[in-house]
Amino acid sequence: MAQKLSVKETLEATYQLLQKQQDPRCRELVDEWPELKKKYEKDLFEFTVRDRTIRLPLTVTSLSGTGIRKIALPQYKDWGDLLKWQLQENVPGKFPFTAGVFDLKREGEDPTRMFAGEGCPERTNKRFHYVSADAPAKRLSTAFDSVTLYGEDPGHRPDIYGKIGNSGVSIATVDDAKKLYSGFDLCDPATSVSMTINGPAPVLLAFFLNAAIDQQCEKYITAHQLWDKADAVRREKFENGRPPQYRNPLAPQGLPEGHNGLGLRLLGLSGRKVLDTEVYTAIRADALMKVRGTVQADILKEDQAQNTCIFSTEFALKLMGDVQEYFIQNKVRNFYSVSISGYHIAEAGANPVTQLAFTLANGFTYVEYYLSRGMHIDDFAPSLSFFFSNGMDPEYSVIGRVARRIWAKAIKNIYKGNERSQKLKYHIQTSGRSLHAQEIDFNDIRTTLQALYAIYDNCNSLHTNAYDEAITTPTEESVRRAMAIQLIINRELGTARSENFIQGSFVIEELTDLVEEAVLAEFDRINERGGVLGAMERMYQRNKIQEESLYYEMKKNDGSLPLIGVNTFLNKQGSPTLLPGEVIRSTEPEKEQQIANLNDFQKRNEAQSTRALLKLKDAAVAGDNLFEVLMDCVETCSLGQITHALYEVGGQYRRSM
Repeated sequence: MAQKLSVKETLEATYQLLQKQQDPRCRELVDEWPELKKKYEKDLFEFTVRDRTIRLPLTVTSLSGTGIRKIALPQYKDWGDLLKWQLQENVPGKFPFTAGVFDLKREGEDPTRMFAGEGCPERTNKRFHYVSADAPAKRLSTAFDSVTLYGEDPGHRPDIYGKIGNSGVSIATVDDAKKLYSGFDLCDPATSVSMTINGPAPVLLAFFLNAAIDQQCEKYITAHQLWDKADAVRREKFENGRPPQYRNPLAPQGLPEGHNGLGLRLLGLSGRKVLDTEVYTAIRADALMKVRGTVQADILKEDQAQNTCIFSTEFALKLMGDVQEYFIQNKVRNFYSVSISGYHIAEAGANPVTQLAFTLANGFTYVEYYLSRGMHIDDFAPSLSFFFSNGMDPEYSVIGRVARRIWAKAIKNIYKGNERSQKLKYHIQTSGRSLHAQEIDFNDIRTTLQALYAIYDNCNSLHTNAYDEAITTPTEESVRRAMAIQLIINRELGTARSENFIQGSFVIEELTDLVEEAVLAEFDRINERGGVLGAMERMYQRNKIQEESLYYEMKKNDGSLPLIGVNTFLNKQGSPTLLPGEVIRSTEPEKEQQIANLNDFQKRNEAQSTRALLKLKDAAVAGDNLFEVLMDCVETCSLGQITHALYEVGGQYRRSM
């Protein structure tokens, strides 16, 4: 007769059986929880980033003497609650990265990245030095004029002349790029540059990278006392013409405050013409590995929302793939090859759920395309970044959480990417659409609340709009106020010292689940239409954005969506649209200077540009990597010359009707 088991033995047997049935990873999470908790109870947190061990304090002390923990952990005791929390939330820096992709925020560098661009390169360079003055990290974001956005050169043509340098900076040559970013060491770890450019993005990126390389050549020439040789090369090249100069027509007194002259001594020259080939090649390789920043280059959202497409979609995708392949081959690991953008989708009228769903769907489309070209997921996924808008709707409070969770799960479980590939990093810009031309002072209040959403959600960088952007390009005064919004939140607001402040909120957790479910449902609708590209052929994305924009405008106009100072709480005068006291526009001297500089550049490089453009077209026909050719081509060719050469071999954009 079998011996009857005691209650204790029965429970232990049942426990062992259930433990065997449990997923090993889930069992591991439960077992590791006590150690994880101890780790966050210490005074210092130790973690590793790219083989570097970093130690940061885990607490801050308030004026009242209260010790505030940067990361607060749940007080759950039940294993089921703990497991669910770790699988869906977890601490920052741990899969699925809902709370953030890094263990702790970087110290000594605010997420501030201010957008600037107006007039000639020298004028925008002055603004860059203004917005980054005294900042330990120089985080620049570049707006280009519509002439540049459409890949054209400045000129006297009626449809071009009036747009030169308006609502963005005019950039047509590599010398323009050198002036634009001069005075900033583009290879310094504390410097990063973002460029909002899409159709001609590979060309502008080549301008930028060459400017960064030549800056390092300047530093080498100075260190090795080779300026006599460089000056001899310059005299020979400009024997019959004038060399390019840094000249701001609005500030003829010279370089802006804080400008050290870096980047200007090789204007009109390439470092390769001065240095030995081996030395130049080594400098170039080192610069490419160090340079930090982002180029937008998101052609899918251009078709869906913003409209600055210039090449056929297929050819634009090929150019994007060529850039990424070049990055892999040259170990460009600190520069994002694309910023997959929801901001423009939102600005065109999409609600936050649609913005997020379309943006992530576009991101996965790039993943599929790069994989189809034979690239490995872990070679390119870390080079992808994202860009979202933050408005006033409740869903914006969780847009980063949902994006990180969906991306991490898909990259890990479907594409088998490593941890670095699973980390979705994104930039937030407060909503331009929410800025109103009535009662413009109220716009700062909206921007502050939107910035708070972003900072509480652990965005990786942030641009706060200026209150007067509804009526003019921001002035220095309004930009300073916009920057102060971020600084006050980050440095004065006590709750911002917590790095997972919104974790544990019932409404935040419910909103996260609801938005995630809605995004996945939108994925299904896109998939039913043949994926992102199939849906684009049917104009599905554009139609949905337009419908949501119309819904917003109807609610705004009938007053059912209250907007303070716009359709309710009007002042005694009825809150009329305000006329700006100062309208920022490019001047005639700036336009003429850009055209003259372009003509000089094209004239002195006439023979070389013809050969370079022919080589570029031959590479396109042969299916070679075009970005590799562009890196050399931009030394002698202007933006418009390159664009029109590529039209001949890659086709020009035509919208589906």
